[in-house]
Amino acid sequence: MPPISELLPFVAALLAAGVVAGLLAGLFGVGGGAILVPVFYQMFGLLGIPDEVRMHLALGTSLAIIVPTSIRSFSAHRKRGAVDTALLKGWIVAIPLGTLLATAIAAYASSVALRLIFACIALILAFRMIFNRESWRLGDDLPPNPVRFLVGSGIGVLSGLMGIGGGVLNNTFMTLYGRPIHQAVATSSGVGVLISLPGLIGYIWAGWGAAGLPPFSTGYINWLAVGLMIPVTLYTAPYGAKLAHALSKKQLEKAFGVFLIVISAQFFFSVFH
Repeated sequence: MPPISELLPFVAALLAAGVVAGLLAGLFGVGGGAILVPVFYQMFGLLGIPDEVRMHLALGTSLAIIVPTSIRSFSAHRKRGAVDTALLKGWIVAIPLGTLLATAIAAYASSVALRLIFACIALILAFRMIFNRESWRLGDDLPPNPVRFLVGSGIGVLSGLMGIGGGVLNNTFMTLYGRPIHQAVATSSGVGVLISLPGLIGYIWAGWGAAGLPPFSTGYINWLAVGLMIPVTLYTAPYGAKLAHALSKKQLEKAFGVFLIVISAQFFFSVFH
């Protein structure tokens, strides 16, 4: 265990990331996992966690934190009446099913494979956020089943493999089919609930009995990190929800896209260096 003096900067970084993650949960309808996963990956490396479980632990811990954050964000958006509850009810099986499939994949995937998956998906999402145009449309209304069910399952799989709440993916889906961005953001907070709860259970199962896990871990969930981050993200999420209904998000989306590109580059470098 490194001395406290070496850990303090990383604790500060975690707290700062918690503030941003909470704001993002409300602002974009995402759980902040795209920020939390790389921060956890670096922190667990500092603590000497074996590379074989380091990325798995970052993904599982991120999803555990998203549970209360997404629930509170969803509650804040639902009070404003902006959530598409019919879509969420239609996905109540599809999204958890996809998320559990992702945790099953993670149970057998190597750290290198998970980092490459994260980097590739993050890169695609980054370009979507930077170059997306509100005028882009695939249709005037959401497609019916089975397409809608398959999309929900796909969102669950990709989000579970990235440790994210699925907001960016759902925002893209809904706006491409003519739904208002504010409704998409509000609904995405509910999508985060459908992803994070089964994701938490799945990553506990996937990492049960794994060697090299740090103290206070159950499977691929580290409860010490969860306990540190949850109060911060819970406190800041409602402020993000308020911002979502008051600000234009175009510049913020571009900035977040650039951030994802930087994170992708770092993971690619860690794999091929």
